[in-house]
Amino acid sequence: MSRRPSHPVRLMASALAAGALLTTAACSDDGGGSRAASDTAAQARAAEQNAAKQTPSGSPTDSPTGSPTNSPTGSPSASPSTLTESGAKAALLTEADLEGEWNQVQDADKWRDRLLVGEVDVSDFLTAKTDAADCQRLLDGLYRDNLLGEPSGPSALTGFEQGDSRLLEQVAAYDRAGLDDSLKWMDSLPQKCDQFTATDEAGEKRTVQVTEASVPEVGDAREGLHVTVQGTAADNPATLTLDVVAVRVGTSALTVTGGGLDGDEAASVEQAVRQGTERLKTVLDGGTPSPQPTNLD
Repeated sequence: MSRRPSHPVRLMASALAAGALLTTAACSDDGGGSRAASDTAAQARAAEQNAAKQTPSGSPTDSPTGSPTNSPTGSPSASPSTLTESGAKAALLTEADLEGEWNQVQDADKWRDRLLVGEVDVSDFLTAKTDAADCQRLLDGLYRDNLLGEPSGPSALTGFEQGDSRLLEQVAAYDRAGLDDSLKWMDSLPQKCDQFTATDEAGEKRTVQVTEASVPEVGDAREGLHVTVQGTAADNPATLTLDVVAVRVGTSALTVTGGGLDGDEAASVEQAVRQGTERLKTVLDGGTPSPQPTNLD
């Protein structure tokens, strides 16, 4: 089926036809009026056909399907903006975002747990030596608070205490490919590092167990781990329990680590992840997180 010329084309053809009619009328006498009118009509039809042929089939028109700019299907989807230094700080959790008796501290960047220090015993990995390196990276990342690697852009960190438990959150911008690789690596750890032994400088051994943690369906991608470390603290048997969750939003991510010697803090970590992801999304969309969240139970 031939394509009907667009409205602008039809107008142009009509104008050409009108011009031809005036010219013919001026040059003809009374006796040739009928023949001139016939010639003029033929010229008009030819002009319209020629204009239609010259109109590119892909040219934008008033039709929604012919205009990529105006078409809903042609419009690019909205994407998160780039994280700034002030945005990273604004996205951090506050005491109002957490239920319970969590108190915000000022020196969370100095937190280090000695139970996470140790060299992985390679003999535990008789058939997969490379797994030992992954488990060492896990311990080192938990100790240094850089489980996802070093940020490629702005970052901010905050922490909270409740009894002997701690909750740490970091918000940062990362290289997208590296961030995806880190999340895939986290996903592999419950299989690679389900249980292993680490030895500290004094020769004391720690038994480490890693399982998958429950993670709320938030952000663009997410991973969670449940880690226990059995050893000694102040010459007494001790078990450090940690839940760590990482959530990607665009090329930014938040990491929440919670736990301690008091035991499991999975519920608080899940709440922090939900609230933290919402705050990060708000910042990346150009907004300001509410100082008083309304979605807490």
